[in-house]
Amino acid sequence: MSRPYIKKLSFTLLDSITDKDPMVQEQVCSALCSLGEAQPDETLRACEEYLRQHDKLAHPYRTKILRAMETILSSHIHDLDKDTASAVILLASSEMTRTKELDCDWQQAASSVLVAVGKRFTNQVMEEVLNRFQPGMLPHSSVLHTLANLSMSNAFDMVPFLPSILSTMLPMLGMAKQDALKVVFCCALQHFSESILEYLANLDQAPDPTVRKDTFGADIFGAYDFLFHHWLQSRDAKLRLAVVAALGPMSHLLPSERLEEQLPKLLPAVLGLYKKHAETFQISKSLGQILEAAVNVSSRTLEVQLEALLVALHSQICVPVESSSPLVMNSQKEVLRCFTVLACCSPDRLLAFLLPRLDTNNERLRVGTLQILRHIVNSAAAQMEIKKPFILSSMRLPLLDTNDKVKRAVVQVISAMAHHGYLEQPGGEVMVEYIVQQCALPAEEPQKPGPDGEDLAADSVRAVSIRTLYLVSTTVDRMNSVLWPYLLEFLTPVRFTGALTPLCRSLVHLALKRQEAGADDFLIQYNANANLPSPFALTTRLLVVSSNPYLGDGRGAASLRLLKVMHQNIHPLLGQRWETTMPVLLEYLDEHTEETLSLKEWEEKLLVFLRDTLIMVSDNVWICQLSQEMCKQLPSYSGTPQEKNFLYKCIGTTLGAASSKEVVRKHLRELLETARYQEETEKEGLACCFGICAITHLEDTLAQLEDFVRSDVFRKSTSIFSIFKDRSEHEVEKLKSSLILCYGHVAAQAPRELMLAKVESDILRSIFQCFNTKDPALKLCLVQSLCMVSQAMCSGAQASSFHFSRKAELVAQMMEFIRAEPQDYLRTPIRKKAMLACTYLVTLEPALEEQTQADVIHSCLHSVMALPPGPEGEDGVCQESLYLDTVCALEDLLTSLLRQNMTPQGLQIMVEHLSPWIKSPRGHERARALGLGACLLQFFLEHLQVSVIAKRLPSDQLISLLLTMFESLGDPDKNCSRAATVMINCLLKERGNVLLEKVPEIVSVLRAKLRDTQEEHVLPAAQHSVYLLASQHCEAVVSSLLGSPLPFDSHTCALWRALAVEPSLTAQVLELLLEKMSKDVPFKESRAFLLGSTADRVATLLPLAATCALNEVLSAPSSGTVVLELYPQLFVALLLRVSCTVGVQLPRNLQAKERKSTSLAKAARNLDPCSSAVDALQALLLRSGSQDVLRCVELEGGWELLRTSAGHEDGVAQLASSMAKYAGPRLPLVMKALGCTQNSVYEIQRVTSTAFLAELLSSNVVNDLMLLEPLLDNLTARLKDSSASVRRLVLRGLANMASGSPDKVQAHGPQLMTAMVSGLDDGDEPHSLVALEAMVGLSRLLDLVEPWDLRLVLLHTTIRIRPFFDSEKVEFRTASIRLFGHLNKACPGECEDVFLEQVVGGLVPLLLHLRDPQVPVASACKFALCMCVPHLECAELAAAFYKYLQEGRSVHFGEFLNSTCKHLMHHFPDLLGRLVSTNLFYFKSSWDDVRAAAPMFTGFLVLHAEPEQRTQVDLEQLIVALQLLLKDPVPGVREKAAETLGRLVKFA
Repeated sequence: MSRPYIKKLSFTLLDSITDKDPMVQEQVCSALCSLGEAQPDETLRACEEYLRQHDKLAHPYRTKILRAMETILSSHIHDLDKDTASAVILLASSEMTRTKELDCDWQQAASSVLVAVGKRFTNQVMEEVLNRFQPGMLPHSSVLHTLANLSMSNAFDMVPFLPSILSTMLPMLGMAKQDALKVVFCCALQHFSESILEYLANLDQAPDPTVRKDTFGADIFGAYDFLFHHWLQSRDAKLRLAVVAALGPMSHLLPSERLEEQLPKLLPAVLGLYKKHAETFQISKSLGQILEAAVNVSSRTLEVQLEALLVALHSQICVPVESSSPLVMNSQKEVLRCFTVLACCSPDRLLAFLLPRLDTNNERLRVGTLQILRHIVNSAAAQMEIKKPFILSSMRLPLLDTNDKVKRAVVQVISAMAHHGYLEQPGGEVMVEYIVQQCALPAEEPQKPGPDGEDLAADSVRAVSIRTLYLVSTTVDRMNSVLWPYLLEFLTPVRFTGALTPLCRSLVHLALKRQEAGADDFLIQYNANANLPSPFALTTRLLVVSSNPYLGDGRGAASLRLLKVMHQNIHPLLGQRWETTMPVLLEYLDEHTEETLSLKEWEEKLLVFLRDTLIMVSDNVWICQLSQEMCKQLPSYSGTPQEKNFLYKCIGTTLGAASSKEVVRKHLRELLETARYQEETEKEGLACCFGICAITHLEDTLAQLEDFVRSDVFRKSTSIFSIFKDRSEHEVEKLKSSLILCYGHVAAQAPRELMLAKVESDILRSIFQCFNTKDPALKLCLVQSLCMVSQAMCSGAQASSFHFSRKAELVAQMMEFIRAEPQDYLRTPIRKKAMLACTYLVTLEPALEEQTQADVIHSCLHSVMALPPGPEGEDGVCQESLYLDTVCALEDLLTSLLRQNMTPQGLQIMVEHLSPWIKSPRGHERARALGLGACLLQFFLEHLQVSVIAKRLPSDQLISLLLTMFESLGDPDKNCSRAATVMINCLLKERGNVLLEKVPEIVSVLRAKLRDTQEEHVLPAAQHSVYLLASQHCEAVVSSLLGSPLPFDSHTCALWRALAVEPSLTAQVLELLLEKMSKDVPFKESRAFLLGSTADRVATLLPLAATCALNEVLSAPSSGTVVLELYPQLFVALLLRVSCTVGVQLPRNLQAKERKSTSLAKAARNLDPCSSAVDALQALLLRSGSQDVLRCVELEGGWELLRTSAGHEDGVAQLASSMAKYAGPRLPLVMKALGCTQNSVYEIQRVTSTAFLAELLSSNVVNDLMLLEPLLDNLTARLKDSSASVRRLVLRGLANMASGSPDKVQAHGPQLMTAMVSGLDDGDEPHSLVALEAMVGLSRLLDLVEPWDLRLVLLHTTIRIRPFFDSEKVEFRTASIRLFGHLNKACPGECEDVFLEQVVGGLVPLLLHLRDPQVPVASACKFALCMCVPHLECAELAAAFYKYLQEGRSVHFGEFLNSTCKHLMHHFPDLLGRLVSTNLFYFKSSWDDVRAAAPMFTGFLVLHAEPEQRTQVDLEQLIVALQLLLKDPVPGVREKAAETLGRLVKFA
């Protein structure tokens, strides 16, 4: 049967070779190969027969069949019998020569078949091929290809044939007329030569070790002579390249004397081809082979040709490369290989040629020469060893080249030198310095990718140099001693600043290596390395550059890491401390970016780190040396003001830690003498330095400032400046302003007690000397410093007892500065700072005189009030900011003055000063004055209590007076309005009981008044009036307010909230609103007029208005107490209101108003019936203290779900869950109230209440509150509800016991199981949602019920759910399969035999549904399979399931299925037929992936089945089914069908 069966399978597959999908074609070929793996002879014969029978089969398909045959032959050539080999040889020979076309895929495939057969049947193949290779006749090109490829694939068997082949071929060369055929001849000669060379190189393994090169010399020379003299000069470029490709290997076979004789002609001829060809790879490769051959015979001709060779090869390297394609790169490599050959035989001549070319100014020549030099440094290391000094010295001029390409090439040469020890020679340091210089180049701007997609920035000189430095320092061990500690020298010079980051990274690596080697290797001997920076220079430099941490590719972190590693070389006490403090700084940098980092905060952290370091060292000598180094480095940062500013702060910190007063004074004096006062940043830094230093050295700091003012240096500076008349005053003022700023910072930083003792005698005395100035900058510094001094005086503990004698003088001076400011514009912050200084000063003793206070207020008001309105644009934005700051300063000053006299008279004084501005004819002045007045009144009122006594009124005038008072509420005069408010409140409180009939009128008047006036004080008055009225006529007020138009405007909402002020009133209002909300039906059903058939639900007005009103009352904080009392009624009523308004529409008239109010943004609340109910429910939870419930539902999206029909149940469940979690004690009464809804006429209300109660069972709180039994009784009673939704939710609730009360499940097991099984049989619908809920519920409960309870329903449940495995609905597939898994898991031991049948029956569906398009189904299958496998009692299968089917891990389905089938067939071989027949059912599945998985499953079963099991399978039926699948519209299915057909060879 074997041969017919294999033939049938093969022909079935071969018929599908014409499939339109390339992947299917490939799978058909793969299946053929699978057949060939098992039955190579029969499969090859079938293919051979098929090709003979289908003579008209198109060439592409014939090619694929031949490729498959080649694959089979390659793997099973040793299993092939001679007859099959003969048939295949004849077929391939025939196919190969059927067409005259050259280089056809079809021919190549046939040729490859012959080559594959020839690996074993060489003689038979040669016999057939040589029949087509007759002397005197040009052979078919494929014959030559076959001979050439045979020689390459089987050199040992083919080389003996080559003498006769060559002798036959040589005469044919002259007969070839077509260039294409000539190319084939050249390729054949090339391969023949290469196979001969391979044979000769492995003579020890060859069948005939006596073969010598001489055997082929004559024939090869003859062929060489013909190719060289006749074809090499051809016009056809392809032919010339083929000739030169052949000449390379042929040159190795030429007799020595012939090669020596030909070289003078051969080398120039090959070199001449460079001019004729753009693609030179083959030329360069062949030239390299010829050179190797010449070197092997010690050719003297080579010396003569060397110069020409070097020139030609050099020009090839220097030629501009247009692309970086592999062919171009390979060509360059071959040229460089030629240089390697020449370097090994003539190193002196080569260097004499190359090195002078480094001195040229031509970019291409220099770059090319450097490339060659790098190559020979790497490839001819032995020959270059003694040339190292010579080569190093020749790099002098290239190092000076500024061209980027040259620089890149130089860096690459230096990298090669580093690997081979060049940099250890004298002069190697120059190379290292060059690399560092390139690392320090400015960073490149981000650029667009180049034409070939390369990143230009990544290939820049700087980037290449940075990579080189890091690689050399981390991977070349011999460079450690060269780079360490030499690289430290580059840290401090400013010109290497750009290289700091790569330097630090390399030094960190080198330092760590040294530390591993031992302390002696790591510690630096500074005496032996004079050029190295000292520990103080190193610390200063690294700390300062860290102040701007993200510059230079993150030099801050790199510098700090180096500093941390170098701790031992800086000071022995710092290691342990820095291990703690340094990581904190680095972590801070990691958490931020350049955009988010606050430089001020970062600088402060660095200063704290420095201060901590100095405390840890506590060595005055060391600290003084550090401060000296810091001062020494100051000039280095003139180009980076921010870093210089920070260095000044570091100096101040360090001097503050020094105990030597002489050192402190000396450095402070030097700083004053050398500072560049013209630079604002430096001036600020110097002042900060003095301020920080004054914390510990106040006396010395002040003394040094005083000495400097009196010193010759100061006088000389002012006199020198006076020489230059045009700028003398400006420069002197700069100097003075710096000193004043120093005094200000000293006062701000110095200890308060010490500062107060010095403030008048030293600090202010010096500042006062500069008051007579007109320079704006000096004025600003004066005011700023005085502001700092004033604030310092006020903030001390002794400020209250401090008597400042010159207070009035200082305030007067501030006023002078303010009055001197121009009135028509605001440019400087002098006004602002002067007023701030006065704000601080007025709090000090002695108090200012009344006239002085008046002058201060008048001057400051006039300075700000009279300013014109600000301009528009960018300048306007800046001025607006400055103006607002100035106004704030003025407000602070006026309130500070008012605080000194908090009496009506004090307020009156302020009002009198503001009065002229309030009455100003200019609008902006009035606006400013009113703003200030409001601020002062607010301040005054906050510190003053006012009481008003109401008066009584005669009865007969009550209503008319009330109405009159209501009109007066909006009076522009606030005093009148306030009086009216008091009168109304008194009248309503005393006489409201007689106003019942007037309630609607009063409410209407109040609402109209609120609508017509914009005065803010009217609303609180109206609210209080409504409250007083409702206290006496609650129902009338509620009814009147409910009659307000919907949606309620903001004023009506405010009136509702007024009813929540007093608890007893609030309770009445809430009960009335609940009654109104439930009194009428929630909606009416109508049919849309135009649609005619769709029933619409339209909300009724009274319940809607009551709901909105409830929301407002509940949103008032004061309603909290009453809300807690009425919580159950409110909660249930609002929840049911939500349920019966889902999907309910507004009446048409309100829809239009809602749209209008929404567009005008006037509605205070959403009027949508359901949304208004949800809002009210949220307000209830918030007011009752259940914020956690509110937030929890919000996070889960529950509020939005509540509003929608589709999500309402889930929303209710989330609300119930949150209530159980955060509001458990309130549930008993809520549950009791909800229980009454069981008989509600509205289905949706029954659904909502059931959903809420069902979810409660998922929480253990029902046990704690003893609610479980009544809750179960309530829910089970609902199982008979007419609504399927209610019944479904009941089942969900019962299943929730698994998570809420798992320990109670067994006690109620029969009740729960009965309910669930009845749910499975609920209704006749094929996709009943009740049945779905029952399956989900059973899955949750099975692990918890008693085995006996499960045994009663096990088989029935399993059989009932089986049809759902292949349901069209994903939920049913998921639930049924997951339940099947739980049934397996919970199956009691005595049921296993009965249940095993169900497991076997479910195995195929579960495995196939792993390929289900829906992820939940596949996940359920994973679970079910893992639960099923223990019943099969197969450890290997269980191990495979647990390995591949882990949850959350993607399944490699093919691999898993293969493993599964292997174990199934090994342990359960009798299941083969059943498994295959079940798979056949899924051949017609509607899911593509499942339909593809079924034949794959079948194929793996067959693969692992024993041949004797074939009787279980109806092969005829299976093959027919697979043939049908081969016509499936989905290519993936056809692929798997073809693959399985290939596996059926097992049953041959």
